[in-house]
Amino acid sequence: MRYLPQTQASRDEMLSAIGVDSVDALFKDVPKRAFVDGLVDLPNHMGELEVERQLGAYANENMGASDGPFFLGAGAYYHHIPASVDHIIQRSEFLTAYTPYQPEIAQGTLQALFEYQTFVAQLTGQDIANASLYDGASATAEAALMAMRVTKRSKVVIGNALHPDYREVLKSYVDNFEGTVLGDGGLDDLDNETACIIIQSPDFYGAPHKYEAYRNKCDEVGALLIVVVAEIVSLGLLPAPVEADIVCGEAQSIGLPMSFGGPHLGFFACREKFVRQVPGRLCGATEDADGKRSFVLTLNTREQHIRREKATSNICTNQGLCALAFTVHMALLGEDGFKRLARLNHEAACKLADTLSAVDGVEMVNDTFFNEFTMKLSKDSREVVEALVCKGIIAGLSTDDGQHLIVAATEMSRDEDMEAFAEGLTEALA
Repeated sequence: MRYLPQTQASRDEMLSAIGVDSVDALFKDVPKRAFVDGLVDLPNHMGELEVERQLGAYANENMGASDGPFFLGAGAYYHHIPASVDHIIQRSEFLTAYTPYQPEIAQGTLQALFEYQTFVAQLTGQDIANASLYDGASATAEAALMAMRVTKRSKVVIGNALHPDYREVLKSYVDNFEGTVLGDGGLDDLDNETACIIIQSPDFYGAPHKYEAYRNKCDEVGALLIVVVAEIVSLGLLPAPVEADIVCGEAQSIGLPMSFGGPHLGFFACREKFVRQVPGRLCGATEDADGKRSFVLTLNTREQHIRREKATSNICTNQGLCALAFTVHMALLGEDGFKRLARLNHEAACKLADTLSAVDGVEMVNDTFFNEFTMKLSKDSREVVEALVCKGIIAGLSTDDGQHLIVAATEMSRDEDMEAFAEGLTEALA
């Protein structure tokens, strides 16, 4: 009974109270095809020591970023995290802190969120930022919904190579608000029915973009310009997207590991005139009764304790601990350190591009990039990636058609890793 504390009698009592005959009745709306036929193929019961060994063996089948040459990016990036970041975020005052509704006992958490917002606003060149969202994909979707509210229009245009995961999440959100997503549109697709155009920079294939033409067209038709940044370190080298109405994306690169997909950190910034339409939480600075500077959650038009029909989103939390990790890391870097980190990334990518472009069968697709670029290979890139994995090299992301390979380099990419990549690629393409 250690793991199954409910008796049959207690189960029957609960089922009777809610008016169903069996546990199976609770799942009647789940399609039959989703059920597993028979038992799951797992080992029989074991002792605690044996279970730990078994799970450890499963975990060792994974290849982590630190296990060898690693050049995978595409929205999650391998960066160094100072030990002091984990030390601070694991302090009990932060690690166990709950929703800071009571500012009189949550000043530390609120101040950290306010500093996070300040960093994001400075990096993006925007007036305000919120206290974070779940990840880059949901932040992009929330930006589109906000544009629809502001403009009272329903058409969302994707203007360039937006991350496919962001694209799918965006469509799921907008479809449920009776909007339309026009994929891979251009300036000609912007009209008087367009709520916004979304531009990712650097885009999914690594190419940075300028915004002047998009800004002019948006002003002409009354649409909003949304800029998505999936690699926030790029803002240390590329100009801040000040032309945008909304800037959002993924901030995992600062203070957070990739963690095989999460938890990550969505950031969101915009012009001050849209502040009452911002999704998620917003932390503000004020003065207490004694005239001392203090911090509070402000403009709560989005929380679960107000009228839902007036809420700007159903976001009722934020990635507080992840935002804290970002804030600590940014504070350690400072402005000069952040810019230097960006330069190190770009230099590593340039060195990698020079090394790989010398390999027979490799053609560079974009000659302008930050720390990520795309190559066209003479063989199926999916097969090449698998061949290099067998050599302990994570080569990058193969495109679905097998024609291209998206490769990222960061400050963690060593010269010997690049040389191993080039040697393995030479053999795979031979």
